[in-house]
Amino acid sequence: MYILEEKIYFWLLLVIPIVIVLFFAVILWKKAIQKRFADKELLRKLTPDQSIQKSFLKIIMLSLALACFSIALVNPKMGTKLEKIKREGVDVVFAIDVSKSMLAEDIAPSRIEKSKQLVTQIVNNLTSDRIGIIAYAASAFPQLPITTDFASAKMFLQSMNTDMLSSQGTAINEAIELAKTYYNDQDQTNRVLFIISDGEDHEGDAVSIAAAAAEEGIKIFTIGVGTSKGGPIPLKKNGIVESYKKNNKGETVITKLNTTILQEIANEANGIYIDGRDTKAVVTNVKKLIGDMNKTEFEAKQYADFKDRFQWFLGAGLFFLFLDVFFLERKTSWLKKLNLFST
Repeated sequence: MYILEEKIYFWLLLVIPIVIVLFFAVILWKKAIQKRFADKELLRKLTPDQSIQKSFLKIIMLSLALACFSIALVNPKMGTKLEKIKREGVDVVFAIDVSKSMLAEDIAPSRIEKSKQLVTQIVNNLTSDRIGIIAYAASAFPQLPITTDFASAKMFLQSMNTDMLSSQGTAINEAIELAKTYYNDQDQTNRVLFIISDGEDHEGDAVSIAAAAAEEGIKIFTIGVGTSKGGPIPLKKNGIVESYKKNNKGETVITKLNTTILQEIANEANGIYIDGRDTKAVVTNVKKLIGDMNKTEFEAKQYADFKDRFQWFLGAGLFFLFLDVFFLERKTSWLKKLNLFST
């Protein structure tokens, strides 16, 4: 387990391409000046020890040194001690719709990206709870089991897309059934399921399944992503829209947010429907909902001791900087004999 303490210093890595561009600019400028001064053969005789290869080695060493210094400023920390601790929280499962209708861009940047943003921000505001993630379309797929590792959860979350499941549709009922298997702690009094979807192409009797889940103590909250006006489903290649999804008649399909089914599911499972358009409002609402619930104590493992590791990168940076100083821009006698730098 690692922590990057000051990520802002990663921006310093942008200095490296600038240095490289300046290096090549200087090389070209020197060649232009030298061409005015003398022809190529005469210049070679006048400067027999000049080595272009060593200049390249110097810029490589300098770039590596700058990269190491930037990472050292970020101050990476490594977990060195794994401990069992007692925590109190709620088991929260997020079921995210990854059907093709979630590609619609009626809500920026798209329904699927908005869903991922919402869940990421909710996770960022959780404290001692446990979370799990489910992806579903016409079938449901366990993306991440119940865990306290929020960093891994966000990593898995970012990898989700509408190509994860080949079968298309919106089988909310299967997502609910799969979520039931996530709550393996019999002592957990509060079990929460957040369904993030546009409710389109709904399949199965999700309402009755939600009612059955409520009897098992699962509260279901639905978050609607999209607009009632709706929008077309873009078909992209390499990030560029080539066309829009069409039906059997050749007409462009317009997908709209189906709030009715989402509200019915939430009502049957002692939850509420939440409009997903305003991220801040959603996070505030969810934070209050979870905060008002009774917490259950559970045992978890986490890294309790983190140690700085910037010294490794600082040392490596100084080493590369030393090599940069060591490499002169002219041939050395013993290297000339080896004929490694003949230019």
